[in-house]
Amino acid sequence: MLLGDGSPTRHLNLLTGHEVQVKLIAMELEPFPDKTAPLEIKELNPPLLRRQVWLTCGPRTLAWAESWWNKAEAEQHLQNKDQPIWKSLTQGRSELFREVDGLALVNANWLESEFKREGPFWSRHYRFFRQEKELTVIREVFSPELEIWLGTAPRKKLELN
Repeated sequence: MLLGDGSPTRHLNLLTGHEVQVKLIAMELEPFPDKTAPLEIKELNPPLLRRQVWLTCGPRTLAWAESWWNKAEAEQHLQNKDQPIWKSLTQGRSELFREVDGLALVNANWLESEFKREGPFWSRHYRFFRQEKELTVIREVFSPELEIWLGTAPRKKLELN
């Protein structure tokens, strides 16, 4: 799930047997991204739009995601705001390339509240490219409930010698 270049929404659907529902939290202009935003968003042309969603399968909330877009690209590619990004981007069957840029363990009370689990939570961020140009930067945080299907995963800081 963390390093794969397939669609996380497709993986969630296959794991759970439920269609992934997108619950839009916000989609608005973000002229000054905060310091926790991935550095790769600097490669996108302003003005930037930020979209935040919960991904649910049946009664379970299994991920939170946010994405940054050039405003014009967002208007072109995200016409159905309740649809997973992967579906929106692949409707025209043009080729996409995904590059995972970072993995992290994150803690946040609001994630614990929605996931109904204690953190930290596995996270990743990546970019989609189309025709060798950055299209969007996406960050996803996964619920530990995925361990039902994937097996347990350590969520403690790794000590490297």
